[in-house]
Amino acid sequence: MSESIKIGNPEIANEEPVAAKCSGYGAGEAPRWVDYSRCVHCGLCLNACPTYRELGLEADSPRGRIYQMIQVEKGRLEIGKSFVHHIELCLDCRSCETACPSGVEYGKLVEVARGQIEQHYHRAPLTTLARKLFYYEVLPYPGRLQLLGKLLRLYQRSGLEKLVLASRMLKLFPGRLEQVAQLAPRMEEPFFYDRLGTTVPAEGKQRYRVALLAGCIANLCFARLNDATIRVVAKNGCEVVIPKDQGCCGALHVHAGMRSIARNMAKRNITAFLAGGYDAIISNAAGCGSVLKEYPLLFEEEDKEFYEPAKQFVAKLRDVTEFLAGIDLNKELGIMKMRATYQDPCHLGHAQRIRSAPRKLLAAIPGLELIELKEAEICCGSAGVYNVIHNEMSDRLLENKMRRISETRAELVLTANPGCMLQLRAGVKREGKQRRVLHVIELLDEAYRIAD
Repeated sequence: MSESIKIGNPEIANEEPVAAKCSGYGAGEAPRWVDYSRCVHCGLCLNACPTYRELGLEADSPRGRIYQMIQVEKGRLEIGKSFVHHIELCLDCRSCETACPSGVEYGKLVEVARGQIEQHYHRAPLTTLARKLFYYEVLPYPGRLQLLGKLLRLYQRSGLEKLVLASRMLKLFPGRLEQVAQLAPRMEEPFFYDRLGTTVPAEGKQRYRVALLAGCIANLCFARLNDATIRVVAKNGCEVVIPKDQGCCGALHVHAGMRSIARNMAKRNITAFLAGGYDAIISNAAGCGSVLKEYPLLFEEEDKEFYEPAKQFVAKLRDVTEFLAGIDLNKELGIMKMRATYQDPCHLGHAQRIRSAPRKLLAAIPGLELIELKEAEICCGSAGVYNVIHNEMSDRLLENKMRRISETRAELVLTANPGCMLQLRAGVKREGKQRRVLHVIELLDEAYRIAD
């Protein structure tokens, strides 16, 4: 989009050149010419973008957001309320990257733009406090996460949660707190933290030695998914190590623009996993995996001594579906006569470009009827914490997704990312349908158990 083309938001389209308060980007990582100059403004990204599909605003399309980034660099637009709104309304789903014929790395652009917002934009005091507590004071610390998990578990199991939701008292609070509260993940006891530092032997002859990246929040509310992952991988001749010194991958921080703390988390994981000499490092979370595979981007300009180790780390990293589809899979699977559909997680399909691997694994399950989902590549609206922060837009996307799922008449909805699972389960519950939502690995685990 040339400078003469005006974008959909009048507030930005009429921005006067070089106001005194607009001085381009500050120090540190920022959108750069070498990255955004690839955009030829063809518009092929528009229909791929969930927010543009919903709103029809150029300012909420990938090329519109890139245009705004350019205006900030040229000093024609400030890092103010309008810029922040449009950049943060992006789901960072990367579907535009799949559609782009020019290879624009849009995810890189929007993430460093959010880094500039984090450094130079002043949010409301309560928002600043909430972000600081969650991202800086809780997520990086396993002990604090476990304490929070225990409190949430007590809240859920005591009946207090049901009482609060049934009373509709949350409607008295501003925003969409009632809708957000219904997305709360269930705490799963025992927490997976108990298994950090342990090793699970391969079943039968050992063919590989792999390490599992367990995550952070997943240790609390997807502990059984991690257990299932270990069983399935071990069933395929792998010794599975769960390194004790690992931590949060930093994906939520990268998406929020908090690149400094994400770098510290990356350093911790790179050090913990490279020391083991594993054949592969596996992740069962597509959102985490996409950031893990892009660790080198965090060290291009800062802490450059970790750039090469980050590349070595990425060379061993595999999504668990990618890993299993790439080896001689154990085919001793039980018959599962079910009608299922598969939802592509954005950060698996678009960011990691892994689409066939999950389908290959599902095709190996006897009796399973897999119905392809229309618009499976369009985001379900989860996107990390997007469904909490931008709940209204998230709900619109979820409604579209559930309509497509209903068309398949599937009794089983499969995906490969914990965040998508939470979102889809909320949609199924809202519809009152008798459908299960599972990770691909959980279904494989069930099939192996039936065979045993």
